[in-house]
Amino acid sequence: VFWRKNRTGMESNIKILIFGQEVYNKLRKEGHKVVGVFTVPDKNGQADPLALAAEKDGTPVFKFPKWRAKGKPIQEVVAAYKSVGAELNVLPFCTQFIPMDVIDCPKHGSIIYHPSILPRHRGASAINWTLIQGDKKAGFTIFWADDGLDTGPILLQRECDVGQNDTVDDLYNRFLFPEGIKAMVEAVHLIADGKAPRIPQPKEGATYEGIQKKENAEISWDQPAAALHNWIRGHDKVPGAWTTINGQVVTFYGSSLLDASVPAGQELTIKGASRPGLVTKNGLVVFGNDGKMVLVRNLQFEDGKMIPASKYFSADETTALELTEEEKKIAEDIRAIWKGILSNVAVIEDSTDFFKSGASSMHVVRMLEEIKQKHSGLQLQNEDVYMATKFADFIQMAVRKLRGEDKEEELVIDYVSKNMNNMTVNMPYQCFINGKFINSDDGKTYDTINPADGSVIASVSSASLADVDKAVAAAKEAFEDGEWGRMNARERGRLMYRLADLMEEHQEELATIESIDSGAVYTLALKTHIGMSVQTFRYFAGWCDKIQGATIPINQARPNHNLTFTKKEPIGVCAIIIPWNYPLMMLAWKSAACLAAGNTLVLKPAQVTPLTSLKFAELSAKAGFPKGVINILPGSGGLVGQHLSEHPDVRKVGFTGSTPTGKQIMKSAAANLKKVSLELGGKSPLIIFSDCELDRAVKMGMGAVYFNKGENCIAAGRLFVEESIHDEFVRKVVEEIKKMKIGDPLDRSTDHGPQNHKAHLEKLLQYCETGLFKLCSSNI
Repeated sequence: VFWRKNRTGMESNIKILIFGQEVYNKLRKEGHKVVGVFTVPDKNGQADPLALAAEKDGTPVFKFPKWRAKGKPIQEVVAAYKSVGAELNVLPFCTQFIPMDVIDCPKHGSIIYHPSILPRHRGASAINWTLIQGDKKAGFTIFWADDGLDTGPILLQRECDVGQNDTVDDLYNRFLFPEGIKAMVEAVHLIADGKAPRIPQPKEGATYEGIQKKENAEISWDQPAAALHNWIRGHDKVPGAWTTINGQVVTFYGSSLLDASVPAGQELTIKGASRPGLVTKNGLVVFGNDGKMVLVRNLQFEDGKMIPASKYFSADETTALELTEEEKKIAEDIRAIWKGILSNVAVIEDSTDFFKSGASSMHVVRMLEEIKQKHSGLQLQNEDVYMATKFADFIQMAVRKLRGEDKEEELVIDYVSKNMNNMTVNMPYQCFINGKFINSDDGKTYDTINPADGSVIASVSSASLADVDKAVAAAKEAFEDGEWGRMNARERGRLMYRLADLMEEHQEELATIESIDSGAVYTLALKTHIGMSVQTFRYFAGWCDKIQGATIPINQARPNHNLTFTKKEPIGVCAIIIPWNYPLMMLAWKSAACLAAGNTLVLKPAQVTPLTSLKFAELSAKAGFPKGVINILPGSGGLVGQHLSEHPDVRKVGFTGSTPTGKQIMKSAAANLKKVSLELGGKSPLIIFSDCELDRAVKMGMGAVYFNKGENCIAAGRLFVEESIHDEFVRKVVEEIKKMKIGDPLDRSTDHGPQNHKAHLEKLLQYCETGLFKLCSSNI
């Protein structure tokens, strides 16, 4: 097994460092014998993960810095290689030429993993060029090595879609890393079975783009916004796309296309750009030559310091903190941790730069884990290190987090605002993930419609598979490592009570949103849809510190006095999928119990009624729920709901909806044995006999059928009336129906609003036509 470090982004390097290790472990687990591992020399006294795994197993490990000198094989290295007697060379990553007498030596030759759909992009920067050139597909190839540049025959390939805002890290994390490991093992199986193909690479479409270097990564501004975005994300995080601002090189990270009106912001002159950028509350907005916009989230200066782009004009205004004695002790603990990692640095000074002193992205994880182990109250993220690479800056950042100064960040919400029902209604319309409202990963949206008049209320973000993964990861992080997982039960209850109070304060706005989005009559929405939701949260808030276990004495024999005990603990990440008939109340029934028990959630509202769920997300953030605890993903049930039911990190699914969909969810959930709670559709009979109080029976029967427009899980889907009173019952029902007012749900005198959405209305009309046809047929 060969392994060589590839040039990619900071976060991806962590993945690649363990890519070879994962392939190695899986090959051994599948029964293949690994006779030797050739990997990189130790860095700062630390072996890479592949070497550590092999050494632990007793597999011979060789750590030569290179295979060739002045274009010729180093005989010592070749001899060491031939001594292991390999039958197949497996190269999970390789960025240097291996001598052909090594490549061709085993009877099965050599196979290499390459992060591109060959021959589209060749070379070490292939995946960068996939993004730079705006390809819609990415993927990887496992090919047979030859003496060319990635030109050997293809063994197998896999491809994936490229999202509008994907970076190299995104593609590695989502697809290239996990699927690549599986494919490497599959390729070895194919070779062992004698079934591995050798497909010549086509010449058509073959390219070779050179390795992207910092000096070649300058942004050319005379391009459309999409091309600027592709250039920036294609260089994120290595080598970094840059430009010149105020005479200083500034590198851009975290770009996305911005499809909105030009936001308010402070102008920033950029060298070569025909139009100044805008420093806004969300980041730096830059313009393409087509007038469209790109939003950049982070900026890095020549000294290595990285800041949020929104802080450009205030970057140097932060006053240094005066540390307490306890904080000084923490700072010295962190200094010792840095010294342990940066063993080549004699003294850790305030000016010591973590990365310039030899640390890599792998050391970021180690450093943060050591800090967490020593000071559990100090929760830092990888990005914090990149934002403060010098020791003094890192300590200032850590102390601010320890003091909680970073928790006051303003929740940024882009509203759709409408003046109606004698108020201004503000409606979020983006996905809510990890405490922030953000556009969907691929930028897709859909219109949510007011069923009363068919008008578009808002263009809502349509969550993608990548958004599901982000939301589940955020919920898992909040549960396992975040503030929520450490919070005591009474504090959880306090937050839930606060949320219930906020829902009550906003009950008229919530009821208005519910009315225009679902068609619910406003008065009913105010009392039932919203009122019962508030009550539900208050009820379960009281349960938080009252969930108890039990003990059972099973054997009183001395001296043990044995007993069993049950301790109730939260499950983890819960996925909640709700229908459209009571959008907020269905959310409350499921999520309140989930949160009271200490779980975190990812909720998918019905595609046609997302707005009260998103408003709920806003109120939960204002109530103080930690980020990641509540995540809301509007969009397709077939896409989002299915992925949630299959996701290995989701431990329970709660679903209300149709029986066929419930069956599919149960089937998907069985793959990783997650718990499932299903409330599925059916038809409920109401039987009326001749000895009833007829007027009361008519009133109750109509309520059972028409309550909430008939969009009711306990609606009487079938009325059976005894024959002797049938005609009289029908006559009275018709009389009462004529008294009902059907119309605008915001009109206080309306009895029956519009059906929830057009497809549902058309289905009802179809049933009416079917019923009339059968009635006519029976009278013939």
